[in-house]
Amino acid sequence: MGKLDLQQKLAILSDAAKYDASCASSGTAKRSSRDGSGLGSTEGSGICHAYAPDGRCISLLKILMTNFCIYDCAYCVNRVSSNVTRARFSPEEVVTLTLEFYRRNYIEGLFLSSGIIRSPDDTMADMVRIARDLRLKHNFRGYIHLKTIPDADPKLIEEAGLHADRLSINVELPTDASVRAYAPEKNPGTIRKAMADVRLTREASKDRSHTGKRPARFAPAGQSTQMIVGADGANDAAILGQSTRLYASYGLKRVYYSAFSPIPDSTAKLPLIRPPLEREHRLYQADWLLRFYGFDLAEITDGAADGNLDLTIDPKLAWALRNRHHFPLDVNRAPREMLLRIPGFGVKTVNRILTTRRHRTLRYEDLTRMGASLKKARAFITAGGWSPGALTDTADLRARFAPAPEQLSLF
Repeated sequence: MGKLDLQQKLAILSDAAKYDASCASSGTAKRSSRDGSGLGSTEGSGICHAYAPDGRCISLLKILMTNFCIYDCAYCVNRVSSNVTRARFSPEEVVTLTLEFYRRNYIEGLFLSSGIIRSPDDTMADMVRIARDLRLKHNFRGYIHLKTIPDADPKLIEEAGLHADRLSINVELPTDASVRAYAPEKNPGTIRKAMADVRLTREASKDRSHTGKRPARFAPAGQSTQMIVGADGANDAAILGQSTRLYASYGLKRVYYSAFSPIPDSTAKLPLIRPPLEREHRLYQADWLLRFYGFDLAEITDGAADGNLDLTIDPKLAWALRNRHHFPLDVNRAPREMLLRIPGFGVKTVNRILTTRRHRTLRYEDLTRMGASLKKARAFITAGGWSPGALTDTADLRARFAPAPEQLSLF
């Protein structure tokens, strides 16, 4: 194959980046160039590439610096033994692409990851150079997310955090045993140490000195991680348990789950059936319940067959069906922690209910205007003008929520 031009590289390396899931730009400091200085902004919306946790659509130039890699992780499409088309950007090309896309209002920021070339230090140094040039040479004020390399020199990761809004370090797989089996060149201990270093540096950056001067900002949007699910035998309970420990230990903003998709020449190494994308979706829902709805791990996974979440209904609905003795709940009297457990009620809806019921009695029709999904909630609540009667205890209640069976094609 001849020398690739910039457009050909972009096609290859943007497609290769689709396996990196952690790329939402929420939580960072607000910066804008509306005053005429600098380029870009971390605010506003554009072409939608991802959704931030606060609901904003965000557009990111999401690329790999290169899909060449010296490692041979069994689950990775870009591993050294994989027969894929390879390409590599120079640091200058990544800077140029980012600035040109920004000037055309195509993107709001950069998400940059990379395969490992030459060595972890060499690769990390090039990624840091890209972020540093964008910030210091071009006064780029948009969002930057760097996937960092745990084996790299800690000083390089520290410098990365001075220029990037968010850093992420992949834990790769749910268990240390799986990492050793399928990514033997990677060390789980090294990964955890790098994550701990990022947390400690972030915390130190928030402390003022004895003179009152604040240190340079460090990854203000925090750190996240990504976990491949389905490439090993870990069930959902083990995956969520590991996520809970990661949140607690490293102050993560987000754990991203990426459903493993086998590629033809990897099936001999990983003879596991690919999990459906519904599994990834259910893990995200369960993760949300653990973080924002007051559920604990046992409540979500107890009753789950083989420790795996139900793929046909969401985890909150599954919990409610297993715990019908708590329902129906009166939306005018139930405490906040129980309102959050009603299927079809989100955090914003619950907050609106609590605010409004201080002044008047809520009726059933009020709940729709507050954002409730009454198709799910109606069997579990009472309100002015509504009582579910015997519906809550109906034997076929679960069947009302499960997707209708589909006739599979024979051809």
